[in-house]
Amino acid sequence: MKRLGLGWVAAVALAAATSGEVGAADYTFALVPKNMNNPFFDQSRDGCKKAEKELGGKVECVYIGPPEHGGGEEQIQILQDLFAKKVDGIAVSPSNAAAVARVLERNKNSGIPVITFDADLMAKDHGLRIAYVGTNNYEIGVNLAKLVQKYKPNGGTICIQSGGAAADNHNQRMQGIRDTLSGKKSDSPPGVRLTGQNGWTEVDGCPLYTDDDFQRAVNQMEDILAKYPNLDAFVPTGGFPQFLPQAYRNVASKYKERIQSRKLALVVADTLPVQLELLREGLSLGQVGQRPFEMGYRAMFILKDLKEGKNVPEINYTGLDVCTPENIDTCIGG
Repeated sequence: MKRLGLGWVAAVALAAATSGEVGAADYTFALVPKNMNNPFFDQSRDGCKKAEKELGGKVECVYIGPPEHGGGEEQIQILQDLFAKKVDGIAVSPSNAAAVARVLERNKNSGIPVITFDADLMAKDHGLRIAYVGTNNYEIGVNLAKLVQKYKPNGGTICIQSGGAAADNHNQRMQGIRDTLSGKKSDSPPGVRLTGQNGWTEVDGCPLYTDDDFQRAVNQMEDILAKYPNLDAFVPTGGFPQFLPQAYRNVASKYKERIQSRKLALVVADTLPVQLELLREGLSLGQVGQRPFEMGYRAMFILKDLKEGKNVPEINYTGLDVCTPENIDTCIGG
């Protein structure tokens, strides 16, 4: 079974998950990540499945998304197929916010409630989803920048590594970094490029865009640190290079002395267990973590409330955790 434009693995999984063969649950809700080959979204899946278990047959959690990274085309097709299947509700982390908004616009009269998790639509499209559950993404950037300032109070050169150029959550994080380091609030994501404000300058070739390709993220990190051996700060807005921990170690270990001496402020978003181990090994100076398990978990309850005619808050923040070498033994990962 294969659908036009949909990866074979995702198509088979979607057909099986929404075939109606299970049929015991009152509601079938889809949790749609940017991609399924991602330890961050594995945690959201686990939270979704925990909610399914706790709700005792009332809700079935269908975890379905593109098997690999990409520009968002497969995610769009999956969403369209979910609308055609008439699932009871959808929680999506938009890979391409503008493209997802177009799909939701086409299906706005379907009667299927849609919420976003992890990443939101652009502000102008918020009316196309009922609620958002996840991180205050701007605050991730703020906290990443505060860690950088802790180690580099006088400014310096910086390279920001992001996800996709059309990923609104990562653009908000970049805005938070830039605004905090510059000391001036910008009008909209991804903020104003740093060209000397408050002593901070983004080096040529940055920001880097990984498109959630973890090997590309590691390669970018290796190339930029080799090109700028005196770079003061390297800041991924997601855990991209660390999601291939051994490959990350191979690169970061070359710069361990610079990291440990605070010459290179290497701080990274997310606090998955493997990332906290890298922090413990001295291969980063800080991690600003989200709570992806909580996102998947709460998404199911929000969709259930919507189907039962209850009002839900539009914004549902799940909190942040800031982990450093000083608090590594007590910091909460997730």
